Amino acid sequence: MTETRILLVDDEPDLLELLTLTLRRMGHATSTAATVEEAKQQLRGESFHLCLTDMRLPDGDGLQLLGWMQEHCPGLPVAIITAHGNVETAVQALKGGAFDFVSKPVDIGDLRRLVSRALKLREQRTDTTMSRMVRLLGGSPVMHKLRELVSRVARSQAPVHITGESGTGKELVARLIHQSGPRMDGPFVPVNCGAIPAELMESEFFGHKRGSFTGAVNDKKGLFQAAEGGTLFLDEVADLPLHMQVKLLRVIQEKSVRPVGESQEQPVDVRILSATHRKLAEQVAAGQFREDLYYRINVIELHVPPLRERREDIAELAQAALDRLARRSGVTAPEISESALACLESYDFPGNVRELENILERALALCVGERIEAEDLQLRPSRAHRPEDATELDQQVEQLQRQAIEQALEKTRHNKTAAARLLGITFRALRYRMEKLGLE
Repeated sequence: MTETRILLVDDEPDLLELLTLTLRRMGHATSTAATVEEAKQQLRGESFHLCLTDMRLPDGDGLQLLGWMQEHCPGLPVAIITAHGNVETAVQALKGGAFDFVSKPVDIGDLRRLVSRALKLREQRTDTTMSRMVRLLGGSPVMHKLRELVSRVARSQAPVHITGESGTGKELVARLIHQSGPRMDGPFVPVNCGAIPAELMESEFFGHKRGSFTGAVNDKKGLFQAAEGGTLFLDEVADLPLHMQVKLLRVIQEKSVRPVGESQEQPVDVRILSATHRKLAEQVAAGQFREDLYYRINVIELHVPPLRERREDIAELAQAALDRLARRSGVTAPEISESALACLESYDFPGNVRELENILERALALCVGERIEAEDLQLRPSRAHRPEDATELDQQVEQLQRQAIEQALEKTRHNKTAAARLLGITFRALRYRMEKLGLE
């Protein structure tokens, strides 16, 4: 096996000695450089598996070296050493392509974990591992670009914020980022921030000690502890109340949590991915989302396109969905007639891929024989193509839905989870209808 070689760039002899001893005990060979220019010379002449560089150097800084390496050594992971609490510098480094960062004074445990994750990028995926990975279907240009971006951000430990309309597959993108990166062997923990009652949020996220409040009969791990070594996916992060946004920001910056009722903080090693169908910048401008948290979780932004912007993918998505639904029902997947496919490709899909799957599930139950026809889809004309004489009835139906939702929200003091239960629908269905009716 080829010996792993790590380049250390720093002008502090004591820190270089500490890093060298630690890495050699892990079985890695090291080389050192005290300046940006010296580091460039070594990188030109030798092969390395990781570069760990201080931010402040006599002839420049770590960001300059990072920029040079992005051009001349694009496949080499770079980690930055920053001064304690210098969050702005760390975020700037991550935006510039750094794999991760570690703060001074360097914690040996943090350093070991960082190096192990960085070196995992070199490991080859096995056929079994690849077969378990989620896939983003579609041959459209926007999907080719999205898959390329996912592959690039998966190599980093930077927080990623995923935007897109409801039903586009934001959680699928988050899972693929996790499975494509060095944390793939760790847990992937998704959480819907809008589905947790405000009074339970701190306990759910950070855990609690037995007896810390009424009903706390046992110690409980929070979502951060459950995601240790892996990825925490915060879906609908815009639904977090302001008091939790403050606490989340501190956890991301300090990389530690304090369970409810506990006096000591516990370190956590978690990558944060987040998503929302709202425009966070507008939430920030309206004072509903903290600006400092916005910049912390939005280091890298990925946009998942709506289905109407990639109609050429509908045939492939529809066939894959039918195969999956038929397999689950224990029947043979029917074909889709040309007329049915034409109907699907001309529909606007306000609910995106999720709505496509629901339509096909209904069609699978209704079709006779081994072929889905256009009438099996029971599609109403898209809003853009709807006859004018149909709009009056649509408006009446929407008004009734709006009244029912508003009454349920009032009865439950705007607890969406309880309101959905009262209406007899799922939380996701309520969220979709509220968005469609402009009730957010």
